[in-house]
Amino acid sequence: MDWLTPWLTPAFFGTALLYASVGFGGGSTYNALLSLAGFDYRLLPIVSLCCNVVVVTGGTLRFARAGTVPWKKALILSLIAAPMAFLGGLTPIRQETFLVLLGLSLVAAGLALFAPRAPERESDPMPAARWMPLVVAPLGYLAGLVGIGGGIFLAPLLHLTRWAGARQIAATASLFILINSLSGLVGQLGKNGADRFAEALTPALPLLIAVVIGGQLGSLLALRWLPERVIRWLTAALTIWAGSRLLLS
Repeated sequence: MDWLTPWLTPAFFGTALLYASVGFGGGSTYNALLSLAGFDYRLLPIVSLCCNVVVVTGGTLRFARAGTVPWKKALILSLIAAPMAFLGGLTPIRQETFLVLLGLSLVAAGLALFAPRAPERESDPMPAARWMPLVVAPLGYLAGLVGIGGGIFLAPLLHLTRWAGARQIAATASLFILINSLSGLVGQLGKNGADRFAEALTPALPLLIAVVIGGQLGSLLALRWLPERVIRWLTAALTIWAGSRLLLS
């Protein structure tokens, strides 16, 4: 376990805390951190998708209890993307292609976090909002291919088109990430086999524990300490830094 360096577990904790506080799972940054640590790229998506599921499950349940999930609209987007995430997980990919796609995805996702937010309460959507069911299919495939949930791309598009109010968009992104992470994980297992699943997760147990704690703290406490805008900017900076490191290395 030479890849499990002393900085990796606290980095996963901090990533989960930041991402959970704005409704995301952090899978893209988990992948980048594992790549920088020298983890086998073929097993990266298994670890990051499991971490995603751990982080966003709690957030999705809290959104559901608060009644902020627009179930019909959110499920349409999630269930269109899910089969594509499964296919993405099944798709073989070369290491160089994987790392370039991941790096570019991280930089694009970080920049997208600076997009304007929708109003807190639902307002009239833009005409482009009706095309979201078509947009989520390629997002789902990319999510499964590189081992992310895809919500970090979906949410800015929903905000830009005023698809719903800000709270409803956060709830939708959380559900979208959960369903796509599970679908992508099934695809990854179909490609790599159950033995590789155990091989990936057994040494990564400290990382899973770190994201459980960080995710819970992020969703419960972080927004009380810092404004949502500040947390979003910190998350964007972390995402762009991780993507840039991957592309430069």
